[in-house]
Amino acid sequence: MKVLYHHRTRGRGAEGVHIKGIVKGFEKLGHDVQVLSMPGAEPEQTKTVKTTQPSNNKRSIVGSLTSITKYFPEFLFEVFELAYNLLALLRVRKALKDTESELVYERYSLFMFASIWYAKRKGIPILLEINDSCLVQRVRKLTFKSLARKLEKWCFQNASGLIFISTHFKELAIAQYGDIANSVVSPNAADLSQFSLMPEEAKSVREQLNIDDKIVLGYVGAFVHWHGIDWFIDKVADKVKDFPNLVLLLIGDGVCFNAIKARIEQAEASEQIILTGRLAHDDVPRYIAAMDFGILPDSNDYGSPMKLFEFMAMEKAMVVPDFGPIKEVVADGETGWLFKANDKDACVEKTLSLMEDKASIVKVGKQARQYIEEQRQWTNNVEDALALLEQNE
Repeated sequence: MKVLYHHRTRGRGAEGVHIKGIVKGFEKLGHDVQVLSMPGAEPEQTKTVKTTQPSNNKRSIVGSLTSITKYFPEFLFEVFELAYNLLALLRVRKALKDTESELVYERYSLFMFASIWYAKRKGIPILLEINDSCLVQRVRKLTFKSLARKLEKWCFQNASGLIFISTHFKELAIAQYGDIANSVVSPNAADLSQFSLMPEEAKSVREQLNIDDKIVLGYVGAFVHWHGIDWFIDKVADKVKDFPNLVLLLIGDGVCFNAIKARIEQAEASEQIILTGRLAHDDVPRYIAAMDFGILPDSNDYGSPMKLFEFMAMEKAMVVPDFGPIKEVVADGETGWLFKANDKDACVEKTLSLMEDKASIVKVGKQARQYIEEQRQWTNNVEDALALLEQNE
């Protein structure tokens, strides 16, 4: 089947990983996929509908405009999102004509409705992957929330099928919008060809950091308040000296980085809490390989954390909060360890308790990898999505 993957994101970080994962999943199942990206988006640089891309000058203009939208006040940002429907309509129409695609797979974005309208008009099925919604708490508060809800309801009711990343997300949509299109819950996944077992790389990194004989607890991600890494380090910084075999390996940066660094220095714990800063994406698996297990201090009740799946794929089970989407993936004591969400003391206690049970760390890590192998590869997500088309036949 010929598939057009359409998205309106910058394609960076977890969203870029997800886009590439789904594309690769389609291809592994024998489908021909073309990606139609917002001009300037990173996945556009790897595989795109070349016949539908604007000229270099036009791409530069549009790309420059989209890059400065992050500085817009919210109401102007939303006006831009609405206006983007016109460009999306023109590009999707041309892409479908050029590629003769039989299916549109779209990563849903707020205020984006043109592609659904056009696909429905042409009788081409369109699957909508739901990673965002005006129904959930957002970093940027919506100005045109009523309009966003009306458009979102229309999209959820008129798509050929919906793919939600968590049950909570699906239940929230049904509660607010009533009858919606056929849907499925399909959490994130991992690419086992990238996040594989790397014993030699693990040994090299551990020797490089002089932690070869330590139990290494790892964190990979943005250093931002809503990930909880700031309060986690604040709580454990004075405790790590009681566990001389423990090393925390923290990868990433962000607004909390300097405060975390200062807290580590205040506790004189720099030898046991290592900050690498931001690493190139291709280097991250090597450093995860050097860890024994991972920590995710905080999340939310609707999202599916990408790093959880990548750690599990590399036999690194994680200590994670028991939010609904995480409990759908992690079996406590079997493929990871759960603590009560928002209970900071429980998080620290659960993490440090594992220092006395290295055998459990190894066993649970292996079981986590097995779970990913059997149930959470990107082909599983694509199979979930395509099953929706069969329900419509």
